[in-house]
Amino acid sequence: MHDPVPALPFPDALRPEASPAPHPLLAPVTGYIGTWRGTGSGGYPTLEADFAYAQEVTFSHDGRPFLTYESRAWLIDADGRPLRPSARETGWWRLQPDGRVEALITQPTGIAEIAVGRVRDGAVDLATERVALAPTAKEVDATRRRYTLTDPDTLSFVHDLAAVGRPLQHHLSARLRREAPGQGI
Repeated sequence: MHDPVPALPFPDALRPEASPAPHPLLAPVTGYIGTWRGTGSGGYPTLEADFAYAQEVTFSHDGRPFLTYESRAWLIDADGRPLRPSARETGWWRLQPDGRVEALITQPTGIAEIAVGRVRDGAVDLATERVALAPTAKEVDATRRRYTLTDPDTLSFVHDLAAVGRPLQHHLSARLRREAPGQGI
């Protein structure tokens, strides 16, 4: 027989002010830890029109040598009001001793990416190593992502995409601001 399980929830990932301290391999990216919110714009040749969106990105850790990554987005109107939910992603950034980053990013639309890159001068550049698709997912061949800390409270995000027979090209860009703990979107 098993012992009873203590009351849930157990901690999943820790905020910057919580213990344990970030793993030493996370040193180049500890500035990313926290929640970031802002707006951006996007487009792609297969879409009818360009669009504006709001985005929330959260990086957290649990003391091991990876960041937990979550991104949520909403299409917004010209006044910044939400029209509907849009992209969702979750995953992990695995930091390596030589400065490489291996990112695993999954989407509920049936797309799973493995991207690799480096951390340099406050920026993380990631490019697709592999893409796995569920049988009904749209065709995605490659992505390139750049996350840049332009200052301690500003994160810029650029996402290039090669999908549905199109070459790698600009898809999304956003400017996100660090949120104070306890604020919601």
